[in-house]
Amino acid sequence: MALSVAQEHLDTAVALDSSTLQDSASCHSAELLPNEMEEVDYESLPTERLSAHLIAGAAAGMMEHCAMYPVDCVKTRMMMLVPDPKAKYRNLFQAFYKIIKYENPRALFRGLSVVATGAGPAHALYFSCYEFAKKGLSNGKESSVLAQGGAGAIATLIHDGAMVPIDVVKQRLQMYNSPYKGAAHCIRTVYNTEGLRAFYRSYTTQLSMNVPFQVIHFISYEFLQDVFNYSRLYDPLSHMLSGAGAGASAAVVTTPLDVAKTLLNTQQQRRTLNQSERIPGLFSAMLKIYKSNGVRGYFKGATARVVYQMPSTAICWSVYEFFKHMLGLKQHEFREASSADPPS
Repeated sequence: MALSVAQEHLDTAVALDSSTLQDSASCHSAELLPNEMEEVDYESLPTERLSAHLIAGAAAGMMEHCAMYPVDCVKTRMMMLVPDPKAKYRNLFQAFYKIIKYENPRALFRGLSVVATGAGPAHALYFSCYEFAKKGLSNGKESSVLAQGGAGAIATLIHDGAMVPIDVVKQRLQMYNSPYKGAAHCIRTVYNTEGLRAFYRSYTTQLSMNVPFQVIHFISYEFLQDVFNYSRLYDPLSHMLSGAGAGASAAVVTTPLDVAKTLLNTQQQRRTLNQSERIPGLFSAMLKIYKSNGVRGYFKGATARVVYQMPSTAICWSVYEFFKHMLGLKQHEFREASSADPPS
């Protein structure tokens, strides 16, 4: 009898404990549900870790350059001051048609390997420098136009130091009837015949072009984000539209400097204009362009440049924001889990 009564009391206690636990769990779930359903503001996620920006930037740079490389090849050829008669193109579509028909589709990808190798580290530095410089120039407040522009200029100085030699090799391989067998042969030949300075001959021109380009680019991107995505949540469509608009506006303004950079990188005039003439810098390049083609020469390949930059910057920002979001979200979830774990 005593055992029977004890068993009844034990069953009642277990039932009450189970009911209490279920009520507690349901209340806890009800408290957490709104927070879980609430969309995460990814801009506030803890992505200040250097690794997040490095990985996101490297992925964005490689994706951008590899995806748009054929258009970049056509752009380089259309900017030639005195192109080979077989490489004269009226527009972008004719350029693709003639290259594929009379050369080889692989001609559109010459130099891709060296660009893919260098674009990752260069863009990793580029985006990480931009994010940290913008944060530093903002002094912990909401970033201003001056902070965005200044951060873009600082990031460009670092990025171009890594990318200028790569651009020299890339553009010489992209030329019609290029005398170089590949990237290694190009590097050896340029170094032996023109010296180390040849790889940085266009550096000042590159900075003269890219600093205003990137200042316009970053300010335009941040402005368009305020228009399309004021809350700054992760929104792939807004990142794509903002990137495309920013790239197009910056590309139009800086096309003349890109033509000068192409002339300095390829040193085309040594083969087609005057064998004894060498163009040492930006001013002489701009003068040579005007003498050869007039004002129209400054905008050779402008359409190809805009067509290249719009999807390039759209891809670049979309990939960068995606990886920044994913890496930031994972860090956020990791920290939430760590804080929830009871101390051992």
